[in-house]
Amino acid sequence: MSAEGVAERLPRLLTLVPWLLARPGVPVAEAAAEFGITEAQLRRDLELLWMCGLPGYGPGDLVDLSFEGDTVTVVYDAGLSRPLRLSGPEAATLAVALRALADAPGVVDTDAVQRALAKIEQASGRSDDPSAGTVAVGMGRTPGNARAEATVRDAVARHRALRLTYYSASRDAVGRRDVDPMRLMMVDGSTYLEAWCRRAEGVRMFRLDRVDDAEILDEPARPPADAEPREVPADATGLLAPDAGRQLAALRLAPEARWVAEYYPMEDVVADEDGSARVRMRYGDRAWMVRLLLGLGETVEVLWPPELAAERADRAREALAAYGVG
Repeated sequence: MSAEGVAERLPRLLTLVPWLLARPGVPVAEAAAEFGITEAQLRRDLELLWMCGLPGYGPGDLVDLSFEGDTVTVVYDAGLSRPLRLSGPEAATLAVALRALADAPGVVDTDAVQRALAKIEQASGRSDDPSAGTVAVGMGRTPGNARAEATVRDAVARHRALRLTYYSASRDAVGRRDVDPMRLMMVDGSTYLEAWCRRAEGVRMFRLDRVDDAEILDEPARPPADAEPREVPADATGLLAPDAGRQLAALRLAPEARWVAEYYPMEDVVADEDGSARVRMRYGDRAWMVRLLLGLGETVEVLWPPELAAERADRAREALAAYGVG
């Protein structure tokens, strides 16, 4: 899109069709003034809408507009008959997709993607539809993360060593690592830095949206000669397999909690017809896992082990008692 950015243009495009539907034959100048844009920008929006529509994307599937003089009329709306309202699961899915887009190497306008993501996260849980559940999509990157990721990309391009402040989700801990970058990789929708970790003395994968801070060191990246990049399998499951020595939990995620399977490493994910998912997740610290489950509330069910479910219930009762509830 133009320099205007996705965050500004997309809401207007989604609103434009239903607005025009209610005003057949409206002058282009009047429509432009209503949306606070120039006539030239409105015409660019209308040209883009001509390429939007339903799967199949044939002549009968796309938005169709009719121009007579300086007026415009919607002939076919392709389902855009009213302003878009996302359900909880739809908002979560879109947020995950936007995070993946922001992480993708080569994306130029990452600021626009971040602004769009911020608007979706702000709007989540504020739907007029009382049946729409609140969506926990606030796990995305902050502006500080974005700056750190830019530093990482710069270091990779210039072959410089890095000092990372990195959040380990499985240990719920932040640590500092000096690393020699090797390459950036896109795996399962997220971007990872593959680097030689000097502390661990081995090749490690660092997920970019978990880098809190990054500093380029005044020395070139020098991974050992025998430090070889990992082979990426077709489905990438082996590449990011969690440590088998960690504790294992079996969970059922409600549709509005499906984002958890996108954010944390999983051994197995099985989608159910109702939109929920059964997952197997390894974790290093029991207290951290209990806190995660408490935060997710009724959107996640612990299937196994029973002692984890019991500890979660005990902690919930203790919290309620502290507030005089229950």
